[in-house]
Amino acid sequence: MSVVKSPLSESDLKLVGEALQGALVDLVDLSLVAKQIHWNVVGPRFRSVHLQLDDVVVTARQHSDTVAERASAIGVNPDGRSATVAKETAIQSVPDGWIKDTGAVKALVDALGVVIGRMRERIEVTDAPDPVTQDILISLTADLEKHAWMFQAESA
Repeated sequence: MSVVKSPLSESDLKLVGEALQGALVDLVDLSLVAKQIHWNVVGPRFRSVHLQLDDVVVTARQHSDTVAERASAIGVNPDGRSATVAKETAIQSVPDGWIKDTGAVKALVDALGVVIGRMRERIEVTDAPDPVTQDILISLTADLEKHAWMFQAESA
């Protein structure tokens, strides 16, 4: 049962709903991965990497709320439960224990690369059915790409 009437056709709603749900999973997991690395990073660049990781967490959490609220606005139930995120994520898991600053940067660059690639696919598929959702995805991808650039520059 949906209490919200969607402005989209049933087929468009399915496509856009899947894109939004996938984006939500990626953003929730990205925030968790970045926070896990944040707590465990060590090394000479500890402080700068530690602070950059918090920036990623803030970005991912803000955008996950926007994505979930967009899903709700078009009549799709967002699902950010831990079991759903664990089952559907494409981000590699973070190793246990302390993570050297260089390893932390690599892990985050890899995670951002996966998420950005999937977001770009979602941008393409939402073009015709829902430009509003596409705009949200474009905006959040731009922010993620900025973080990826900053972390890549950290490892140059």
